Amino acid sequence: MAKRVTIIDIGSNSVRMVIYEKVSRFAFHLLHEEKSKVRISEDAYKHGGALQEIPMQRAFDALSDFIQISNSFKANKLFCVATSALRDAPNKKDFLQKVKKELKLNIKIISGEKEAYFGGIACANLLPMQENALSIDIGGGSTELAYIDKNNVSHPLSLKLGTVRLKELYFDADDIEGAIRYIDEQLQMLPAMKVETLIGIGGTFRAISSSIMKRETYPLNKLHAYEFKVTVLQEFIEELLNAKSNKELKSLFINSNRFDVIKPGTLILQRLIKKINISKVITSGVGVREGVYLSDLLRNSKHKFPHNYNTSVRYIIDSHIKDRQFSNNLSLLAKKLFDLTHEYFGIDYKYRYNLALAAKLYPAGSSVHFYSQNKHTYYLIKSALEFGFRHHDIMLIATLTKYAKNKLPSSTHLQLYKKLLPKEQVTKTLSFLLSLSIALLSHRPRNLDFELQFEKNTLHVNSSKKLYLSKEAVAKLECEHQKFKVLF
Repeated sequence: MAKRVTIIDIGSNSVRMVIYEKVSRFAFHLLHEEKSKVRISEDAYKHGGALQEIPMQRAFDALSDFIQISNSFKANKLFCVATSALRDAPNKKDFLQKVKKELKLNIKIISGEKEAYFGGIACANLLPMQENALSIDIGGGSTELAYIDKNNVSHPLSLKLGTVRLKELYFDADDIEGAIRYIDEQLQMLPAMKVETLIGIGGTFRAISSSIMKRETYPLNKLHAYEFKVTVLQEFIEELLNAKSNKELKSLFINSNRFDVIKPGTLILQRLIKKINISKVITSGVGVREGVYLSDLLRNSKHKFPHNYNTSVRYIIDSHIKDRQFSNNLSLLAKKLFDLTHEYFGIDYKYRYNLALAAKLYPAGSSVHFYSQNKHTYYLIKSALEFGFRHHDIMLIATLTKYAKNKLPSSTHLQLYKKLLPKEQVTKTLSFLLSLSIALLSHRPRNLDFELQFEKNTLHVNSSKKLYLSKEAVAKLECEHQKFKVLF
């Protein structure tokens, strides 16, 4: 696959572009993102779906600039897909031919089912693994759904439900009852299935999730994989639909550029929740664009990453860790220490992976600045450990690296991220184990040159080497378990 790939998605409401760079076989990162709210479907539904001249020109102008941006990044490949507005437009050929002739850009109009599938494979590959989940992507002209169970995507479905469509056909005429009847009629096409989790894709869902996040003073500024209970969503939906003015919408943290379409999208969501019995909601920051990219990247592996592969972890390792041997040794040692002591410390085995990954990624920050390694590793993990992790895991791994080697996590930090971190004693003990791993490898051996034994409350480090630097570093460590000892 080409190293740099541009994906352009022409939706009914917005035209979006992403440019991804591949750093190894399946690892990639976002180089650039652009969005223009051209609303190509404006006034189309009042004219039998026909695209109007002014919105078409806005879309054309945005595409022209997008191509220039793509060229500036020297992208090797460009995919441009279009969804509902162009699918439904009787005059779509006029727009497609103009773009092809003047911009040399081939637009591929994808079916609603393909659009649903692209959103589904993005969620299946880039969110924490979900079982019995339903993805929903509420767009301007249509709504796409797909059933996701682990990394399998099935039952892709596209409905003629969209924020702009409903606005122009029902909300502009203040016919809310008519909108409800139309939505419920469309939702009858949804097959009966066991659904426990709702995965929200697209602008409407992200706007709602962002508002809930702000209201709840959520400590981590990351929408992708943000989870909350369905009761929280239901309460917020009621408030939003009952808002009487733009001022009230603003007080709910809804951005002004969504005032006219947020209620139609929210009504679709409300009617869906009434139809299916879900308990949990998770927000997806990925969708059609990422699905198009992954369908190319993973074309020879049935659109799935290899087992136990994580693209974000691989990206950080490829881009920021220079000494892979030390990184691997540190992770191996952290696992050994955990296995020997976790029962003594009373730590659940599920935290072993978090500790091992924190150890593996700990050296990443030195690629930015050696003297502030911890700070940069912490920031990299909070920001770039994007795909496949719950927020609880991201914050724990980041926290362990922030305080590694020097001191235990501060009370201020633990209080700030209390919603996401395990109990204070667990976090501090895991932090100590990472610091102990780093201390024991102070001499940076190519392979571990000592053996470990743990008896009662004492860790015995046995080696033919003097391990002078290790002894010195271990002596400086802070540990709240006063009876715990390390003997060389």
